[in-house]
Amino acid sequence: MKPNFKIIVLLWLLFLASKQYAQHHSQIHVEVKLDNKTLIVNQEIEFYNQSKDTISYIVLNDWNNAYSSKNSPLAKRFSDEFYRGFHFSNEEERGFTKIISIENTDKIPLVWKRTANNPDLVIIELKQRLAPNTKIKLVLSYIVKIPSNKFTRYGYVDNEKIILKNWFLTPSRYENHAFVQYNNNNLDDIANGISDFDIRIKTPKNIELISDLNISNKLPIENSFIYELNGKNRTDFNIYLESKLSFSNFKNNSIEVVTNLKEKKINDIEKAIIINNIIDFTERYIGKYPHEKITVSEVDYDRNPFYGLNQLPSFLRPFSDDFVFEIKFLKTYLNNYLKYSLKLDPRKDNWIYDGIQVYMMLKYIDEYYPESKMMGRISEIGALKNYCQTQLNFNQQYSYFYMLMARKNLDQALGSSKNQLIKFNEQIAGKYKAGLCLKYLSKYLEENAVNKSILDFYNQNKDQQTSQKDFETILKFNTKKDISWFFKTMIDSRDIIDFKISNFSKTKDSIHFSLNNKTNIKVPIAIYGLNKDKIVFKEWLYPKNTDSTFSYKRKGIDRLVLNYENEVPEFNLRNNFLKTDGFFPNNKPIKFVFMKDFEDPNYNQILYVPSIGYNLYDGISPGMRLHNRTILDKPFNFDINPAYSTTSKSLTGSALFFVNQFRRNSNLFNIRYSLSGSYFHYAKDASYLKINPAIQFHFRETNFRDNHKQIILARYVTVNREKSSLITNTSEENYSVFNLKYINTKTEITNHLSFVTDFQLANKFGKVSGQIEYRKLFEDNRQLKIRLFTGSFLYNKTDSDFFSFATDRPTDYLFDYNFFGRSESTGIYSQQYIEAEGGFKSKLKNPFANQWITTFNNSFSIWNWVEAYSDFGLLKNLFIKEKFIYDSGIRLNLVPDYFELYFPIYSNNGWEIGQSNYSEKIRFMVTFSPKTLTTLFTRKWF
Repeated sequence: MKPNFKIIVLLWLLFLASKQYAQHHSQIHVEVKLDNKTLIVNQEIEFYNQSKDTISYIVLNDWNNAYSSKNSPLAKRFSDEFYRGFHFSNEEERGFTKIISIENTDKIPLVWKRTANNPDLVIIELKQRLAPNTKIKLVLSYIVKIPSNKFTRYGYVDNEKIILKNWFLTPSRYENHAFVQYNNNNLDDIANGISDFDIRIKTPKNIELISDLNISNKLPIENSFIYELNGKNRTDFNIYLESKLSFSNFKNNSIEVVTNLKEKKINDIEKAIIINNIIDFTERYIGKYPHEKITVSEVDYDRNPFYGLNQLPSFLRPFSDDFVFEIKFLKTYLNNYLKYSLKLDPRKDNWIYDGIQVYMMLKYIDEYYPESKMMGRISEIGALKNYCQTQLNFNQQYSYFYMLMARKNLDQALGSSKNQLIKFNEQIAGKYKAGLCLKYLSKYLEENAVNKSILDFYNQNKDQQTSQKDFETILKFNTKKDISWFFKTMIDSRDIIDFKISNFSKTKDSIHFSLNNKTNIKVPIAIYGLNKDKIVFKEWLYPKNTDSTFSYKRKGIDRLVLNYENEVPEFNLRNNFLKTDGFFPNNKPIKFVFMKDFEDPNYNQILYVPSIGYNLYDGISPGMRLHNRTILDKPFNFDINPAYSTTSKSLTGSALFFVNQFRRNSNLFNIRYSLSGSYFHYAKDASYLKINPAIQFHFRETNFRDNHKQIILARYVTVNREKSSLITNTSEENYSVFNLKYINTKTEITNHLSFVTDFQLANKFGKVSGQIEYRKLFEDNRQLKIRLFTGSFLYNKTDSDFFSFATDRPTDYLFDYNFFGRSESTGIYSQQYIEAEGGFKSKLKNPFANQWITTFNNSFSIWNWVEAYSDFGLLKNLFIKEKFIYDSGIRLNLVPDYFELYFPIYSNNGWEIGQSNYSEKIRFMVTFSPKTLTTLFTRKWF
């Protein structure tokens, strides 16, 4: 049966490769208006119904119109990824497409529409249904307003440079009995049908035009040029308009390359040698490029850089200039080569583009730079040779970037639609895993099956649309081994691979062990026998059960290692080693590492780094932080930070121990068990010790891109305070509080909504509180923020306000907040503002409530980051009538939640701005915590 099946598949592939499809055809006449950044477009589209369906409408992609509204899917994507630029831009900077008319060849207007959910699609209703293998001509007239390039790097730079991308209207891809209707999500994955293009572009005379289309003519007319361009079997193309030509042309027997990739220290001859080498390599392993010309621009690279290479400081110059140019060009060239050749659905089958690209990059380094290191020349510095990351081979970094997400339980299936991927997976981790998976398959097949399949698949893409199913069919045809596991596990699921050697025993002549499949995923894994780091044998194992037993002759083997050459993208490499001699076969020595490092599977790493802290009572506190938190997350973590208080001349510090339990297929994706402690001074003459065992439950949505998060925290806080002679409010030196908290938030640039409930029980009090906060950015760039807080004591046996609700400055008896001078009532330290409890900014005369409190805080933009705020509420103390409180003022919202200033104007205290001690009333919010500040930059990635 197998040979017959292969003959059938071969005949089918030959049939598909030889079949020619009639394409759509577009004739486009464009006039460029530089002064107002517009294009005047007249276009004829000859739409050919290639399907077997009779259709009644046509969908055109109009991705330029995605910039027309702050409510478009593109705008929502920017908001979701915390990019502020688009929502704070003016109308001039945004783009749109204004359609003047859509007619048939008889000049009869056709009915067309956009929808609010799809402003970047144009749906045209046909007068008559279009039968299979027939065509219709559409005549369009429209104006394209080009957006600023600051949003996506595409668009106008100034009056002398425009980068045109997805600016024209073109038929959408048609498959599975429907048009593919994708919104512009800034992912470079427009799903156009295959078309031929003939374009005439009129530009000012001082502007040069560069394109990957063929430029057949350049005609001077008065103060303008008319460029004539054409291309066949295209789904997309690029056009660059610039007054100062930045591109250079390189041409060999196969293709013309037009590039402006920057690398000043290598000359054109050196570039030509590198480019020619990459062209030959790509053609040898992928196939001949179907078009005559390709562009490789700096914009293309900037949108998809080589992460790792571009993160190293330029002053270190860890790589030679020619190597940097070579890697940049290789990555960008492969990306464009595949994007403009493969006729895949670029959103649904995105992993194939990424997989082939990264697989070829891995192969290129193996072939031309097998000894290169991830950090280049830095790895040769003697003082840095102790670091795992400096000794990693260049290609080993790919698995670490993938594992960064897998260890956070944030990795996603490679077969996921591109628009469903969180940014780090879309741009880095997913790409790298896709390439690693193809390399894994290639190593397992131990033949040229993957290389041949890529060539066959590329050839099939010359004139027709393809899909993952076509690639899978070709791969299965080119090997005798069963590879159904590859697509089921590696592509269409987010299952992780983790094997461990266990139950080891030995005799004089042989060794026996079990292969523990920790995740019960049935995929092949390679076992190596080593003798003094030399490979004695290698064998691929395909365990059928959770635990499978194997035996081998000893042959002088001193170590058994799973996945020694890291062919398999495995979750944990630390349990892959076993010594065949000694009493402790899995024992790993301890290695101390300064600052930060990658996880080294051969050692137990302890990282140490100098630390410095500050508060008023401890002064500047230098210390030494000891922890085991490498770049990859671990199940068990410790972080111990002893410090020396320069003010009290004593030891202070903190410690944290926690265990992460990740749940792969649950909305409850993480449970964290922790024990923390801290010892600092809360007054000049008194210290506190806080012990805090806790358990946290983290919930997330099935859609990883959803910024909706929920946390349940249960903890028991024990505080021992020394008595202070300087503070009278110390009736409770030692106490313990059980705290149960629920947090529900959804945050993005345009909208923020959070809900927090807090329940506390202690010996002398019980209390419950709730907080709702909402923040909205309007289309006119004004921002509204409202917050409601309410709290009540269940019982209160205390004799002070230490545990009471506060209007403006909590006593922080749980020591949660980073107060610089927590016990200060006057001076600059007392002016520090932390938004909690009442949330007032003015210091009121009676700021506490020992029975209940309800407050409402709000602010609204006046201009840019200048806002007006007001607070009002009711507070109730035992045996005293409830009191109405209020304040108002100006808020400088410089960096929301991180750096803000508050200037009170009017409150229960009267007209505050006119009072003599006004400078003491100004409040400030400032965050110095590196971990907190880091979230400003990382939140868009995760």
